[in-house]
Amino acid sequence: MSPTAAASNEATVTVRRPELLGPVLGRVVGMLAARAHCPIDRLDDALLLTDAVAAHAPDHTADGRVTVHVVAEPEGLSLSVGPLPPAGAQALIAAATLPGIGNVFQRVADDVQAEGSELHLRLTFAG
Repeated sequence: MSPTAAASNEATVTVRRPELLGPVLGRVVGMLAARAHCPIDRLDDALLLTDAVAAHAPDHTADGRVTVHVVAEPEGLSLSVGPLPPAGAQALIAAATLPGIGNVFQRVADDVQAEGSELHLRLTFAG
């Protein structure tokens, strides 16, 4: 890498055992968010998103394997979950709705997009 090239602050995590998804994804997101100087309140929000992904994504994959691509930059953090089966992203969004609270993804993330076979979540750090 040349001295002028920006260091990559991203990771792709694939987990086959659902009980490991939450702890692994939470640690990866925490590490990348810290490197991006994420404010503490937004780190809490990012961990809420990882908890919701971990709780619901294994039920909406073709083979139980969950892949999440995480990118953290000074402006924010992005999570892309997929590939999912057809309508899997919409089903994952719907599954993250809790009684009395509403949809976790839509309440916490600044942007929620179901695009083809992927769910995209975005948190911004700057107000």
